[in-house]
Amino acid sequence: MLISRRSALKGFGAAAAAATASSIAMPALSQGLKKVSFTTSWIPEGPNLFAYVARDKGFWKRHGLDVSVARGSGSGAAAQAVSAGTFDFGMAATPTVIVQAAKKLPITCIGQINYDALMGVGVLSGSPIRAPKDLEGKKLGASVTSGEYPFLPLYAEKAGIDLSKLQILQVDGKVRERTLVEKQVDAVSAFATSTVPSLAPLGTDVRFMLFSAVGIEFYGQSLTTQPARLQQDKALCEAFVQGAMDAIKFTMTNFDEAVDIFLKANSEVAISSTGKEYARIGLGLTNLTNLVPEVKQNGFGWADPAKVAMMADLVMKYAAGEGAVKPDVGALFTNDFVGKLRLSPEELAAAEKSAAPFRKYVGS
Repeated sequence: MLISRRSALKGFGAAAAAATASSIAMPALSQGLKKVSFTTSWIPEGPNLFAYVARDKGFWKRHGLDVSVARGSGSGAAAQAVSAGTFDFGMAATPTVIVQAAKKLPITCIGQINYDALMGVGVLSGSPIRAPKDLEGKKLGASVTSGEYPFLPLYAEKAGIDLSKLQILQVDGKVRERTLVEKQVDAVSAFATSTVPSLAPLGTDVRFMLFSAVGIEFYGQSLTTQPARLQQDKALCEAFVQGAMDAIKFTMTNFDEAVDIFLKANSEVAISSTGKEYARIGLGLTNLTNLVPEVKQNGFGWADPAKVAMMADLVMKYAAGEGAVKPDVGALFTNDFVGKLRLSPEELAAAEKSAAPFRKYVGS
């Protein structure tokens, strides 16, 4: 059964190895383009679908770039690889970037990819758990290595839950969804963008109570690079960000074509009987997170300085660990290259209509 992000793609067939090679490095699109390397934060899925669109639809090419796309193995690893200069650019969960910066890694955020990490507590659709308070007296499966785990006490506080009344079972992230499907637990602490696309295509509908619903507003994924690159080659950074933002807008206004481009780029997903729905749900949830005031009022990629400061405070308190030093968020985030691309009223209406079917999974 496909029940986790790792197992979701592990079972997608023997074509995976060949597809990996083709997705990591593409031949030069034409002479004169500047070669640039980019790493996603995870295996091919909704939040990084834009990268395959930006590459294969030619958005980066229009800005003079030949971008190779490597699939990642986690936000922490992606942030560290970018900081070390292994890749020119990357993407990583915004709270994770803050953690890495607090550990003195040279990294900076140059554009916001999406605006809700979709951290939360997932339950089966038929569960009697309808509100956070209903979790009391129930079994919650959680993985200590998962990005949302450090913030469970904060969620309990904000949602009015007595955490001592929950039975928290530590489970490996690779089998977390299985424990929910097999009803070994009543709920799981996870990311909706991970759990929902893995389970829903198999007929196991889940719904999430999001951390953001109680005021814990963590951004999703950020585009990243090294501070030195930002200082030395702003034109390159701007070209990269603009190509990415063009692609993100395209995924919201040309949903079906964006999914098709993604599937052509990732044959191991396409050959699975659930692959197309996996991609559709992942992109649908991601697009929901971009229907926010930041994008509507300030354009794609813009990060709210007040929210960034709030995130940094929460990360330092709950997740940064001993010895971490709060980074200068004014230096860690820049809006210099974003806000240039917006949705017209007609495009916004179409994007909201396209994303509407996926709201049922996140309770909004």
